[in-house]
Amino acid sequence: MKWTGVNDLREAFLKFYESKGHLILPSFGLIPKDDNSLLLINSGMAPMKNYFLGIKTPPRKRVTTCQKCIRTPDIERVGKTARHGTYFEMLGNFSFGDYFKHEATAWAWEFLTQVLEIPKDRLYISIFESDDEAYDIWTKEIGIDPSHMVRLGRDDNFWEIGSGPCGPCSEIYFDRGEEYGCGKPDCAPGCDCDRYMEIWNLVFSQFDSDGNGNYTPLEHPNIDTGMGLERLACVMQGVDNLFEVDTVQNIMKHISRIAGVEYKTNEKSDVSLRVITDHIRSTTFMIGDGIVPQNEGRGYVLRRLLRRAARHGRLLGIKEPFLYQVAETVIQENQPAYPELLENKDYIISIIKAEEERFAKTIDQGMSMLNDLIDRIASQEIAGGKVLAGAEAFKLYDTFGFPLDLTMEIAGERGVSVDEDQFAKFMNDQRERARAARAAMGDLGWEGDVLQGIPGNTEFVGYTDKTCTAKVAAIIKDGALADEIDEGESGIIVLDRTCFYGEGGGQVGDSGILFGANSTFQVLDTKKSVNSHFMHIGEMKAGMIRVGDELTAEIDSLRRDSIMRNHSACHLLQAALREVLGTHVHQSGSYVDENLCRFDFSHFSAMTSDEIARVENIVNDMILAALPVTVETMSQDEAKAKGAMALFGEKYGDAVRVVDMGGRSIELCGGTHVDNTSRVGLFKIVKESSIAAGVRRIEAVTGCGVLALIDADRRLMDEACEALKVGSHAELPGKAAAVAAELKAKDKEIEEINGKLASMQTQALANTAVEVGSVKLVYASLNGIKPDILRKITDRFRDTDPSIVAVFSTTLDGKASIAASCGKSAVEDGVHAGQLVKEICSLVGGSGGGRPDSAMGGASDIFKIDEAFVQIPSLVEKMLGSHKRRS
Repeated sequence: MKWTGVNDLREAFLKFYESKGHLILPSFGLIPKDDNSLLLINSGMAPMKNYFLGIKTPPRKRVTTCQKCIRTPDIERVGKTARHGTYFEMLGNFSFGDYFKHEATAWAWEFLTQVLEIPKDRLYISIFESDDEAYDIWTKEIGIDPSHMVRLGRDDNFWEIGSGPCGPCSEIYFDRGEEYGCGKPDCAPGCDCDRYMEIWNLVFSQFDSDGNGNYTPLEHPNIDTGMGLERLACVMQGVDNLFEVDTVQNIMKHISRIAGVEYKTNEKSDVSLRVITDHIRSTTFMIGDGIVPQNEGRGYVLRRLLRRAARHGRLLGIKEPFLYQVAETVIQENQPAYPELLENKDYIISIIKAEEERFAKTIDQGMSMLNDLIDRIASQEIAGGKVLAGAEAFKLYDTFGFPLDLTMEIAGERGVSVDEDQFAKFMNDQRERARAARAAMGDLGWEGDVLQGIPGNTEFVGYTDKTCTAKVAAIIKDGALADEIDEGESGIIVLDRTCFYGEGGGQVGDSGILFGANSTFQVLDTKKSVNSHFMHIGEMKAGMIRVGDELTAEIDSLRRDSIMRNHSACHLLQAALREVLGTHVHQSGSYVDENLCRFDFSHFSAMTSDEIARVENIVNDMILAALPVTVETMSQDEAKAKGAMALFGEKYGDAVRVVDMGGRSIELCGGTHVDNTSRVGLFKIVKESSIAAGVRRIEAVTGCGVLALIDADRRLMDEACEALKVGSHAELPGKAAAVAAELKAKDKEIEEINGKLASMQTQALANTAVEVGSVKLVYASLNGIKPDILRKITDRFRDTDPSIVAVFSTTLDGKASIAASCGKSAVEDGVHAGQLVKEICSLVGGSGGGRPDSAMGGASDIFKIDEAFVQIPSLVEKMLGSHKRRS
């Protein structure tokens, strides 16, 4: 057994199984395709699920992969132990109804003992307790010493999730030596100690489970194996954990250089080094697959990892953004197997840097607030434990961008828990909206089951035809297959062929009609199922349609033409953006319908008006150039050689469809397009905005949409001319500037008057001050005063008398504001303006707070203001008394 690097191990595995007739597939992206049950790909088998379920046909019966995976359930343990990580690669070989146990076990043994030359006496095998077939294969055919065989129960050696394909598994363990063991005489594979490390799991999927304990043998059993690449590297490199294997160790060394801290010199800094090393691996690959930081879904996972890593950088003394620098090392170490990382290096680094800079703006304020809260809680003796209020955790999340997990981790380090239930209540509305959106996106999730039994798939002829004849393959009503659909009923019709485009690639589905001799079905939308059945969704307007009927399908051609104009404009737009902004621009998403084209792309800052104008001009120049639009189907390699752009993070089949617009724009695309750019007509950007860190969005219109926009703008200009009493559009800028200058002068006058008013109010109120202990308290309701004037009055008191405590309220437009200020000696004696405002606001259904010397708050129950103000003297007295006791 000789030392072997991670990249060499990966290549050796794939080449070995290629020699056994397996097709090497590149790693699937981390974003699951056609699987709403997963947020991120978390195993080598996950992208193969539809092959195993028979929903899709695999490209070959034998496949091998090295799959990128992300798992985050144990994120809080990452760093605290050297075992846990969120990113790993899974080596796997798969058989879809081809070979079975004999080949799977023999090849696994051959690879480990002959290719890698791992000593046979260091390997142990576990099998499912009743799998005698596997036992005989291992001992009699392969020659494993029975003393190296272990039978384990269902929890360890039977793979099953609900209903569907399942079966026993066999695991291969590496004996690390007695020094890693527990010392028990019965220590063996399956023990919780560190001696026997599982390196490979062979799953023999041979049964179909009904979910109720009944198992039927599969006619064509499958093989699914998984071996962690980093874990195998630990064996081959003689190291204890993944942080010490070559490629990962090089990443950690880069972090150590930046921080000036060596690994294995201090346990506290070791935790931070491991956290950052793991998280920057995960985030680099996630961004490389098209995920961007967001506040929900997989984007939230990314943000959470980046911000946790950034916080641990602060713990190491790193004050400036640095993760983006370490990402370069991640890319360098992994680019032999993942060249797309190098191709998208600038984009990946820019996203990480933008997120770091965004968090850097708030992390210090957030940490200060959190530490103050924890200090206060930690110093108190509280029945039931020390708990940070969920409302405070939500404020940290909402104001400072602290994910709940980060707040819980930091609080937990000080022995303080977080009220998660209360936090959840504050988040409930946002969560409900997110769930509703996800439900809307996946409201056809049942179609895989319903349509699975329908033979064949739908032939799409819509690239060339806007009408066609077809036979009804299936009808769906109320989520179930039906034989017919009657007038007035809504449902879905599946045809054997169609000219209707099914929603995909950002383009909406077609609408139109399906009709027979005495029947008409209005198609409102068209979607494409996982198994390529086109679903025509709509309502039966006349007659009846039965399964097997011959129909004529006819799309709404005017709507389709508008959609095609907008889709082709998106392609021209991306080409123009790359020309103006740079080649770091990649499509992050799009939406195209008959009214607009919406294009999301990678860029780090808002576009200037000059950049927007240049992009518009370039697109319109390409339209006026009347460039021919050609479509070809070719291999991925041919498309790449031609310079075709692909959707960032997307995986494509062997054959791809390439849309070429006169050589100016070449993209992989399955949508419908104009045959010449001149048919787009005109192009106009109506909005440019940010949708996430490092992701911008452009909304634009084409053709008659531009004319409609011009007409609307002209009407607005006419109305503005009338309102400002000018004779022409050309006079508007000058008149608007004059009005703005006049308003500014009036604002200055008002400011001066307000200052005088504040001074007068201060003089009048000073006479109402009462002594409470060592301070002078002045408080009153001053209705009708603006909140900013209210604050000026309280601050004026603070600045004129160090012993003053001033508290005032105002009610304006049905809303109440409360302001408080404390002089220097009043603060020293224990009065805290922020706490005082918070207490008062809690009595009137509001919230507020601030610094010890100045604070503001708001209230919703204005009728309780007077009642609350009566309690101010006792609140101040309580603060003074509490301070004396502490002294």
